[in-house]
Amino acid sequence: MYMLKKNKEFKKVYSTGESRATANLVLYTKPNNLAENRYGFSISKKIGKAVIRNKLRRRLKEILRLNDAKIKKGYDLIFIARKAVVELDYKKLERNVYKLLQKAGIWG
Repeated sequence: MYMLKKNKEFKKVYSTGESRATANLVLYTKPNNLAENRYGFSISKKIGKAVIRNKLRRRLKEILRLNDAKIKKGYDLIFIARKAVVELDYKKLERNVYKLLQKAGIWG
């Protein structure tokens, strides 16, 4: 799994990419002309302490890892957590991710 790490990479996706949202997550997408997807996660301190943020990040990574074959390749994807996401269990979070990927047209 390739990750977006630099602030410059995040800003490029934010400024030129498209966004879709649910009540719990926001997804920014931008084609990257590569053979693989690159993922980024933005989880604010407003969500909770480091333990909560890292748990959420690990869950999102695992959902994406398990479903990587179903996601179209060649995109930069940034997931932004909203405050209500803390109350979701794993299955509900997974459904939110699926819904966002379908809205973006890169699922399947």
